[in-house]
Amino acid sequence: MLTCFQIESGKLGPAVDNAGPIWLFIGPTDEEKARLIGPEFNLDAHSLNSTLDPDELPRVELESDHLVVIFKYPKRFLLHDKYDLGVQSLGLFLYSNRLVIVSLEDDQPAFEGRPFTRIDSLQTLFLRIISKCIQHFYSHLKAINELANELEPKIMSSMENRNLLLMFTIEKGLVYYVNAMAANGRTIDRLRTNAKNAGTGGLSPEQLEYVDDLSIENAQCHEQAQIYANVLAGLMDARASIVNNNLNVLIKRLTILSLVFLPLNVVAGIGGMSEYTRFTEPYMPWWIAYPIFSVGLGAIGWLTYQVLKLFEKRKS
Repeated sequence: MLTCFQIESGKLGPAVDNAGPIWLFIGPTDEEKARLIGPEFNLDAHSLNSTLDPDELPRVELESDHLVVIFKYPKRFLLHDKYDLGVQSLGLFLYSNRLVIVSLEDDQPAFEGRPFTRIDSLQTLFLRIISKCIQHFYSHLKAINELANELEPKIMSSMENRNLLLMFTIEKGLVYYVNAMAANGRTIDRLRTNAKNAGTGGLSPEQLEYVDDLSIENAQCHEQAQIYANVLAGLMDARASIVNNNLNVLIKRLTILSLVFLPLNVVAGIGGMSEYTRFTEPYMPWWIAYPIFSVGLGAIGWLTYQVLKLFEKRKS
């Protein structure tokens, strides 16, 4: 799907008849891919395919008339996805008079908010999109932290593996985030080296300072993700032990309950309904004998429980 934009009063607006300088391709069709590779855009087929590959590493390539940047951003995740975290690739192709953006799915960072105000050139927009990708990681890290805090009390009191498996999924997703942000940082560093490319119009001194800010911002985001990953990895063993301990406590309580009823079953089995009535019939009626029998069973169960409780105190 193709959407064109243009810069109006420092903001992005829809272009008339798809003739703007900003071209956004989302999940390009075969015809659109052929157009991108053709003489109109002159994109390298390998670079285009790398943009549509979620597993492709971020990188910067310098072509004769444009600059190629493949950047990583976190894909959208929903609760019904079981917190399946992952990353996607975003292709930015910067020319002197146009900017082509290629994404596989319609979950790339939206061109809205404060980063997309006061845009004065394609180069500025190009850098703001990279900044939006980094901010997208920040927002996901905040959501991940909230999810982890929400799952923690459930794990502490649960005896099931469901919440624990969700925590493992979050930890796995954080590994993807850490690797993506580390690769993005190397891409930003290389972008500064190629900032003076004449084919793209180059970057002004103010824009070069913005590249430095992007490098610092990405490094801070990467460090935060690394801390989250290390904390989750360090706590996973403890939380798994808590689940096992909760299960052991439940089994212990069920065992004590079974031991309390064990002598009651023996007494009831030896002197069952018909035998007990036969023994007591000459001395008392059944409506007196059965309550006495029930009280006797309760007394035996209580004594058994007290004995088990005494043994447990001695062990502790």
